[in-house]
Amino acid sequence: MFKKLLIKPRLYLSEITGVLLLILAIYFIRSQGEELRNVGTYIRSGNPLWIIIGFMLTALYICLQALMYQASFRSLQLKLSLWKSTILFLKRNLISIFLPGGSITSLAFFTKDIQKETSEENRVRIHFASTIYGFTGIVSIIIISIPVLTYLTLSGDSWKNANQAVAIIIFFLILILYVLTSFFRKGWVYRLLNRYIPQINTAFKNHPDFKLWLSLVNIYAILIDLAGVAHLYIAMLVMGADASWKIALIGYVIATLILVISPFLRGLGAIEFSLTVILKHYGYSTSEALAITLIYRLFEFWLPAVAGIVSFILRKGNMVLRVIPALLLLGLGLINIISVLTPSLGYRVKLLKTFLPAETISVSNYLVFITGLLLIITSTFLFKGLKNAWRFSILLCALSLIGNITKAIDYEEGILALIVLLALWFTKKQYYIKHNIRLQTIGIESAILICGGILIYGVTGFYFLDKRHFGIDFHFIDSIKQTLYNFVLLDVKDLVPQTKFASVFLNTIRISGALSIGLIFFTLLKPYFISIKHDDEDFIKAEELIKKLGSSPVDYFKTYEDKLLYFGRRREGLISYRMAGSFAVVLEQPVCANRQDEMALLEEFEEFCIESGLRSAYYRVEEESLPLFHSLGKKSLIIGQEAIIDLEKFTLEGKNKKSMRNGLNSLQKNGFKTNIYHAPIKDGLLQKLEYVSNDWLKCTNREEIVFTQGMFDWGKLKNQTIITVENEDEQVFGFLNIIPDFSPNEATYDLIRKSSEAPGGVNDALIIALINYCKLKNYKYLNLGLAPLSGIDQAKDLPEKTLKFAYEKLQQFRHYRGLRDFKEKFSPAWQNKYLIYENHYDLISLPNVLNKVMKP
Repeated sequence: MFKKLLIKPRLYLSEITGVLLLILAIYFIRSQGEELRNVGTYIRSGNPLWIIIGFMLTALYICLQALMYQASFRSLQLKLSLWKSTILFLKRNLISIFLPGGSITSLAFFTKDIQKETSEENRVRIHFASTIYGFTGIVSIIIISIPVLTYLTLSGDSWKNANQAVAIIIFFLILILYVLTSFFRKGWVYRLLNRYIPQINTAFKNHPDFKLWLSLVNIYAILIDLAGVAHLYIAMLVMGADASWKIALIGYVIATLILVISPFLRGLGAIEFSLTVILKHYGYSTSEALAITLIYRLFEFWLPAVAGIVSFILRKGNMVLRVIPALLLLGLGLINIISVLTPSLGYRVKLLKTFLPAETISVSNYLVFITGLLLIITSTFLFKGLKNAWRFSILLCALSLIGNITKAIDYEEGILALIVLLALWFTKKQYYIKHNIRLQTIGIESAILICGGILIYGVTGFYFLDKRHFGIDFHFIDSIKQTLYNFVLLDVKDLVPQTKFASVFLNTIRISGALSIGLIFFTLLKPYFISIKHDDEDFIKAEELIKKLGSSPVDYFKTYEDKLLYFGRRREGLISYRMAGSFAVVLEQPVCANRQDEMALLEEFEEFCIESGLRSAYYRVEEESLPLFHSLGKKSLIIGQEAIIDLEKFTLEGKNKKSMRNGLNSLQKNGFKTNIYHAPIKDGLLQKLEYVSNDWLKCTNREEIVFTQGMFDWGKLKNQTIITVENEDEQVFGFLNIIPDFSPNEATYDLIRKSSEAPGGVNDALIIALINYCKLKNYKYLNLGLAPLSGIDQAKDLPEKTLKFAYEKLQQFRHYRGLRDFKEKFSPAWQNKYLIYENHYDLISLPNVLNKVMKP
């Protein structure tokens, strides 16, 4: 037990080395004192042209990494697009910062993305291609290191440990060459790999281009290293220092070797320390050396890391695209308010007064303050995806940018406003929920009327008021100015009420201004909810379409009164949905003739949703339709499995059905029997069924739900076939109703309910009676309906893991487990059903939305 608790140092050698080097770097920086204070000055005075060239070289460096990935996969006949290769590199590069083994361990990540791109089911080739990429990268730096370290050993620049370093690298180089030779000549390395990974043998047998692509991988690896050398050389030019290719090559090699030895945090701290020491050795001052190092690390480390973050954020459907801009807007609002409430820097205000009058600066302060308040309010609407909220945010950010510059040259807040502005611009497609045009017109007209009235009221008041009320004799222009200032809540320091009447007069204008601004905000930001009504002809048309084109057991519910209907304009078909909030929730997929029509209908409906300011979601979609939704950029989440009994194979015989047989025999011995009633159902029986239904709802503490199923409806049940379990006195203890199933050769039911007095086995008896009935009617299949949340064997992402945990662990979902167990007794086949949605942000709202659409 004690041995298990011990940490083996050799397992964490690279991490320990990385931490020690990081501590050493921090000590080095702290010990330099005054010299390092000049680093900021050096960097600020850097040559912007060479910085731009460095940025361009970073883009080329990322492109070369992507090409190297592409060639590695092509060597195994796996085609990966350049864009996907770029994204793969950026993602792996980013996570390698936080992984213990750095770049090597990151090669095991994001294989699912490659599987989707290459259609490669076998992960062995994918992992092996990634290994080729990683292995070649290490080989290339070792090849470049040999002449560099040999030069250091033989020249006057020789360092203390250069001989040992050369010896180690030569040993590794010989070992690598030996392993490669053994592999290509089918020696012991090839035989060993073929024994444990036989798929590798298949990977190389029929691919004569392997050596060609492998050569390209090596070329790209060397070009990447040369780009690294060029980065260090350009960093010297940025600082205006004496640039040397020799020093750049030596510095790059030493820094990269340290990264290989200690990949923890991608050499953060360790590389900065070692490269600064090397540059100091060659005559650069401490400030210059550290500045060059930081610029180099910007090109080589920070820019690709930021690009990696962007590659995660800008992934289609990412909820971050909706959340981040709103949070930035909220933060900008708070910073604006804090900026106004805290003292400005005196020298900036003094400088500003040489360009702008003091009155303009004062107005800018209150403009920034009000903008801050409005930004905070608008951020809450931005979360909801409102188009007008996005427009307001753009306007407020622009005002914030101008206001912060003109109030005290607060360029820091101005830069933040610009960043938020750019974030909003790049995510504008996320905001498409429309506003209520009629309400907006009313609001603007009302605000204009209030503004006009208050302008007349204020100008007249200020112009004719006695001087004693404010101590000022207002002219006409002053009256207009003071009215407008107070209407938009700008503070005027020289306007102080001297009487109670003056205070009331001033507050009247300010309150009216606040109400007008609030009214405009409310009417412009209130979302537009489309109102649709259908007449009987629409439902008759829908029923005819379903009879003609229906293919699903829940098509029957698509013409229920709770549904809204969308008829195809270009193709014959139907989409049945309900609205809740800003969502249009579709039941399954469209009712249509074929996949082409289904795709056309989906595209039409998506356009309709955008025009109506709605977000679409599709509930209980079959697995075969997933490619259509994925091609539209949608996401899918498994929500359960549908149970289907093969009637030809079903039997009550066998050991696993013994418990069911015993229950059925017990019911029969106690005088219970099943009866089948055909339409029209008598009112007396319907009364008994209603009593059982109400009793079941009360005992199970449930309410009627709709959308994917029916509720107890006297009129509908009267015209359906009913199966009951009764005693000798004709008392009903349980029932189910058979409904039309438009799937070929398939039958299904809707409600299955029993009373609190029902003996055990009643539901089993009802299903067995239904099975026998279906066999007599020559049906081949019986659909038992959905078992929600079940069937997630291996969760592939966070939403599925959450559902799996809830289903398996949480008590409030135990009735779903019971439902699955009940249906499992009949040995059905299981078919996955999915929820289709736009992005992960929608998953926050969809549980509540689905709860609403399922209420009558």
